[in-house]
Amino acid sequence: MHRTETSEPRALGDHTWRDRAACRSTPHHQVDPELFFPEPDEVDRIREAKALCAQCPVRKVCLDAALENGDSVGIRGGMTEEERDPLHKKLDHRLDYRRVNEVLAGRDIHLTTAERRAVVRAAYQAELPASRLAWLLKITEEHAGKLYRRTRREIRNRAVEQQKKAEQAPKDQLHGLKTHRSNPPVRDDLGTAA
Repeated sequence: MHRTETSEPRALGDHTWRDRAACRSTPHHQVDPELFFPEPDEVDRIREAKALCAQCPVRKVCLDAALENGDSVGIRGGMTEEERDPLHKKLDHRLDYRRVNEVLAGRDIHLTTAERRAVVRAAYQAELPASRLAWLLKITEEHAGKLYRRTRREIRNRAVEQQKKAEQAPKDQLHGLKTHRSNPPVRDDLGTAA
């Protein structure tokens, strides 16, 4: 029976998860670290490494750490370099609200660009002072103020755009009716009427 992985995101600089990794060598369980650095054509070694990863209680944390640290070499989190590559490219767009909430609660979590924006927006909407946002994101209070101003502009601009769309919709519907009445449909099929 193996331990289940905790769903809590790891804190910045936290490497204690490695102590629970299935790939960690112990006196009773020796693991060759080279197993996780196979050549692309070493299918058996890849399969063996992935089998070990499949039973690992911290596989997701390992994958997150590899992505967050830009580790592009070897098998990490049960995935080869090639399998992780698309995830590396999409990492800045990852938006995990669990991670956002952990930061808002004061935990020190590695955030993607999208998650940082979500923290700023949530802090702004909760009317947290800029000093608290600065502390949460480990930035200056001046920078936090700039992020709040940008967020305020984004919210205002979105509201203006939604208002314009709401005002334009009835005009578009009315215009569509006028066009429909003034331009009767053209019959191209030359079929016969029943």
